[in-house]
Amino acid sequence: MLQVLSFVLVAVLGSLIFASKVGAQAGKGGAPAAPAGGGGAAKPAASAAPAAAKDAKDAKDPKAAAAKDAKDPKAAKDASAEASADDAGPSDAGPGFGPDGSQVDYATVQTDDDFPKDMSAEEKASIGTGKVPIHREGPFRSPFAHPRFGGPTKVKVGFVIGSIREFNIQTGGFEAEFFVSLTGDKDLPQINVYFPNGHDVNETVMADTPTFKLSRFSGKFVSTMDLRNYPFDTQELQIVMEDKMAGVDQLIFEPDKPRTSLDSEFRMPSFSVGYVGAKSYKHSYPTRFDRDDLYISRYKFILGIDRFATSAAFSVYVPAFIIVLISLIGMWVPPDELEVRSNAGAPMLAAAVLFHYSLIQALPATGYLTRADKLMLGVYISLLINMASTWALLIVDEHNVDKAFRWARAAVPPLTVVVMVLVCIW
Repeated sequence: MLQVLSFVLVAVLGSLIFASKVGAQAGKGGAPAAPAGGGGAAKPAASAAPAAAKDAKDAKDPKAAAAKDAKDPKAAKDASAEASADDAGPSDAGPGFGPDGSQVDYATVQTDDDFPKDMSAEEKASIGTGKVPIHREGPFRSPFAHPRFGGPTKVKVGFVIGSIREFNIQTGGFEAEFFVSLTGDKDLPQINVYFPNGHDVNETVMADTPTFKLSRFSGKFVSTMDLRNYPFDTQELQIVMEDKMAGVDQLIFEPDKPRTSLDSEFRMPSFSVGYVGAKSYKHSYPTRFDRDDLYISRYKFILGIDRFATSAAFSVYVPAFIIVLISLIGMWVPPDELEVRSNAGAPMLAAAVLFHYSLIQALPATGYLTRADKLMLGVYISLLINMASTWALLIVDEHNVDKAFRWARAAVPPLTVVVMVLVCIW
């Protein structure tokens, strides 16, 4: 008997608990709760039957429904506006529009009607007549455009370099670690940062909100080297950033100059910081497919570094001038010691070639002469003039040897000075 009573009590309590849970769910997610009292609960059910019958009648007689809508112009106008809005999609769809968040989902396939009637065949061919998806809305026809995004987000880019390592003058490669902050004037699109001149880039997200993002990056980058003024050159290390998908109709980068800087402990071996800058611009890729007309907003960080002048002078200019000076010492060797005089020039020529070779090994191949190349060209010319004066003593008549010796000693040193000055200022 006790067991039966216990079973009944448990069943009653379980039913009450189940009923309370169902009622709570209906109150949260279902229709609004009816007011207490039997009369209030019966009215919605009574009104629902005529409404259902009315809807069924309209469905069976669409002409009658259309006639009714025509009698109510305001209702017909509201219904038409709602239908057109549903067809066009939301005015600010944002990056999540479409089943997979892609603006390509609501693009339409291009047809002949998308070209002006007076357009020539050549003009159509240049644009592309393929059956590619396009957007008929907005200024861009590219399927990657997003005309329903609601206008581009202007993003202020803060860029702070923490360190630069492993700078290679031959390849222009370097490793960098830096912070990037993105601050939008409204909600940002789904940003996927890409570095065209970088590889092996790692990102650590520190903040990610609808209007603000902060990330820390580290990776390897490559910049073009300008060695025309080597060894007194200034190099620009660049880090270029863009979004993988978003065009200028969704995202426009703007440098945040007060927040573009270097870490307070930033250092680079053999170089000093010349300047720090940033700029943004619209980049257009070569046409990759028909109707590929969408521009991409790019941000470029620029760090100018200057080679230390003292180190450059002692490593390049001083050895070159010493080679020339030692060769000039032979000008004071008397004519009867031609063997000693010739030994003062020939070994210096070999030393100049070896020194020039070491300079070439430290630099990449270029299509122009560097200042170091011009300096070595002056060294070669000076050594040639010196050796030519020695050869002249071997071919002149014996009674003119002393005269040729005095002429060479008076003319060769000033001519050498002129040559070296010219190559230094060239």
